[in-house]
Amino acid sequence: MHFLITAGGTREYIDPVRFISNASSGKMGYALAHAAVGAGHEVTLISTSALQPPVGVEFVGVDSAEEMFAAVKKHFAKRDCLIMAAAVSDYTPVRVAKTKIKKENKLLTIKLKPTGDILKWAGVHKKKNQVVVGFALEDKDVRIRAEKKLKEKNLDMIIVNTPAAIGSEKASVQIKMPARKWLKLPRASKTRIAKKVISLVEGL
Repeated sequence: MHFLITAGGTREYIDPVRFISNASSGKMGYALAHAAVGAGHEVTLISTSALQPPVGVEFVGVDSAEEMFAAVKKHFAKRDCLIMAAAVSDYTPVRVAKTKIKKENKLLTIKLKPTGDILKWAGVHKKKNQVVVGFALEDKDVRIRAEKKLKEKNLDMIIVNTPAAIGSEKASVQIKMPARKWLKLPRASKTRIAKKVISLVEGL
């Protein structure tokens, strides 16, 4: 198989030196890339992270949600499986200042607009032989929210974790596929979880 995997947290620039982002380290996405390569698959990794990608991986570096969306659109059609492990920003500034915003003794208001929904786009445009896997970070009503995303975005699998997984070497995840029961994996290294996810995708 040829996997398309996204990783890291996107940066949404306010001005040339400042941006809105999140605490995602990209470790889960990179663990998935390692696991896929280790299982004998080809991998295209689209990432915002500065982590060293596995040997043999096709690496595509991006910064913003818009750039990540463009990269996914470019590569998706010729890949067998998309795993969206990246923490894509939900909002981006309406306008980006061309020069550094100077500090003043007054409130600063920044208008934000929603970013494009990459996962939903992939669910709409996938072919019968393609698999689309999404990640969801939830802090309450975990299964209810995840099942809603699974259905609304036409996914083949959704993997749910909590804020405790951010930046950590380990995580505890729950996995749901259509017409199957929830699978809860005990707290383990992201490397171990990644191997399980790749194995489940192979089964699909």
